[in-house]
Amino acid sequence: MDFATILNADAVKILTSASSKKRLMQDIGDLVGQAYDLDAESVVEALITREALGPTGVGHGVALPHARLDGLDRVVGAFVLLDKPIDFDSVDRQPVDVAFALFAPKDAGVEHLKALALVSRTLRDSSICNKLRTNPDAGTIYAILTEERATQAA
Repeated sequence: MDFATILNADAVKILTSASSKKRLMQDIGDLVGQAYDLDAESVVEALITREALGPTGVGHGVALPHARLDGLDRVVGAFVLLDKPIDFDSVDRQPVDVAFALFAPKDAGVEHLKALALVSRTLRDSSICNKLRTNPDAGTIYAILTEERATQAA
């Protein structure tokens, strides 16, 4: 599994409007709805329901919101870079400016966990996060994510 498998180039966005965690969830819902032809409201509801179980802010400015959804036949993702960090109830109490949301089919098993591990491992790498943060262009971000994984897997 790699980023090119789970991430559509249309699901990468730089956000200038996210002022809260709730607003970010709504923006992710809109992005995922458009990129994967899903109901944005259902996406937001699934994210909020999952977030109620415990925050998905993993530290160092990174959040990995994720949920299971009806209407999917594979794991899909969306990447968001925020121009202004927001409070996300992260484990290290640091604001978030990088979010990678993952969505899996309701009955997904190990594929969901593999995707979550891939994203987590990648965004724990400070050099990759620095590249993402210093290249605020959706096409460039998509290339960084898909190229990094291909290079590291070889």
